[in-house]
Amino acid sequence: MIKIKEITKLKKLYKVTFTEPLTYKDWDEEQDKIYVCEDTVVKFMLTRDKALTEGEFEQLLSFDHFAQGKALALYFISFKPRTSSEVKKYLFEHHVQSSQIEAIIDYLGKNNLINDRAYIESYIRGKIRAANAGPYQIMQKLRMKGLESQLIEQLLTQVFDEEKQIDVAVKLAEKIVHQKASRLTLQQLKQKVTQTLTTKGFSYNVSAIALETLELEADEENELELLYNELEKTARKYSRRYEGYELKQRITQALARKGFDFGSISSAIREYDFEEE
Repeated sequence: MIKIKEITKLKKLYKVTFTEPLTYKDWDEEQDKIYVCEDTVVKFMLTRDKALTEGEFEQLLSFDHFAQGKALALYFISFKPRTSSEVKKYLFEHHVQSSQIEAIIDYLGKNNLINDRAYIESYIRGKIRAANAGPYQIMQKLRMKGLESQLIEQLLTQVFDEEKQIDVAVKLAEKIVHQKASRLTLQQLKQKVTQTLTTKGFSYNVSAIALETLELEADEENELELLYNELEKTARKYSRRYEGYELKQRITQALARKGFDFGSISSAIREYDFEEE
């Protein structure tokens, strides 16, 4: 029999001291005390001089590992919703036994304290409201949280259909246009919108529909000013190393790479005074 000598309440746990040192299969050496949570004290009605059989002591330790692990998990999920994978990782990092981790996850799931399906749906709806991510980016972010790809795909199809994707893509495209229109030509702006939308996780098809929906038009006066400003900067740069026909070719290629129209470039170069460079 294993006899309790004393029980001392600490800040969070209880120290249970035994009349003589004990050995246990999971211990590296003999111990004359253990630290248990209040749930364990209550469940096993632990008191001074109480005697436990080896079987009862093993049940006590198993229950306490579960109870302390559960308390850790409840603390972790108290700050914000977590996925089952995130909780598992947290418990593993805090040295909770693997067998207990599965039991804790099962307990939390049955009591709806963690719910991967609800987490995914809430995450998707949040991204839709924020209008800052497409389905492919959402998929990637959720996979990184250890969630099942099949479940993510299923809920994306249900919650974020193509019609909603287009709505979100248009809103995001409008933001880009508002921020960049004065600094880019129409062609550059369209490229910027398409590139940003695809980077944010929208398909090329949805990005194209969103772009078409905006019905963007060129501001010829602004585009001409942008072209001449860029021409001047590019001419200063290349005139240090090139001249004549080669200089003009280099400038033309550089401006074309930046999205300016070849016809507009040729016209601007003809009018530009290279003698000043």
